[in-house]
Amino acid sequence: MGYEVLLFFGNSNIFPPTEREKRLEALLQVSSHFNLEVITAPYDHERWLGIIKGHEEAKEGGSRCHLCFEYNLKEAAEEAKKRGIPNFTTTLTVSPHKSSPLIFQVGESFENFVAVDFKKRGGFQRSIALSKLLELYRQDYCGCEFSKL
Repeated sequence: MGYEVLLFFGNSNIFPPTEREKRLEALLQVSSHFNLEVITAPYDHERWLGIIKGHEEAKEGGSRCHLCFEYNLKEAAEEAKKRGIPNFTTTLTVSPHKSSPLIFQVGESFENFVAVDFKKRGGFQRSIALSKLLELYRQDYCGCEFSKL
């Protein structure tokens, strides 16, 4: 698509911290394979819990997820702005379990968000093939402790 790629890993929603570390390690494997830089934000699960407070019992894909998308996209938007990066997007859309229209709706509230549906044109299948090729860890839940219920 003509963009220079820089990877950002926030994910304060992921619980427990050991799960976040597994996912970060997988991202570092990908970054090494493609020779891409990774920026890692500090882990602040308590702050994330404060953002979604009152929505812990919401069903998957509901209000808690909306707030989580806002949290993570805001963190990415702020990092991009701080670094003078003109555009940003999210790989959340690669999952068939995530609503790309909802992610795009949330993303539109941030300046310079680029709506890309990474599951289109076989993107999810390519992500699985890459995971096998690089022997990446693949999670079995969204990330937060409430998505495991």
